[in-house]
Amino acid sequence: MNHPELDMDAVVRRLHALRAELLEQSDASRESRDTVMLDQTSVGRLSRMDAMQGQAMAKAEEQRRQLALRRITGALSRIEKGEFGECIECGEWIGARRLEGDPLVLKCIDCAA
Repeated sequence: MNHPELDMDAVVRRLHALRAELLEQSDASRESRDTVMLDQTSVGRLSRMDAMQGQAMAKAEEQRRQLALRRITGALSRIEKGEFGECIECGEWIGARRLEGDPLVLKCIDCAA
């Protein structure tokens, strides 16, 4: 049974909206993750270093987005199984306000501490 205090339809809509937003951000930032060209005639050394640092930051952000997408998939799977809102450590219900704030949390506040 999913969390009894939550509107599961609203949670599912929110998760799908979050997924769509993350996918849109991923598409929009694709170019910033591309390989930095090392043509010294068009870009100076410091500009190349800045570009490489920007690329590294964009790749790190993409990794965070991919992790969030996997967590969304997991949350949707738990909803289908009727396990959404149960702490993965102790099995008690996660606080409804905590889940409303972040529907991707896996542990109750006591187990997360």
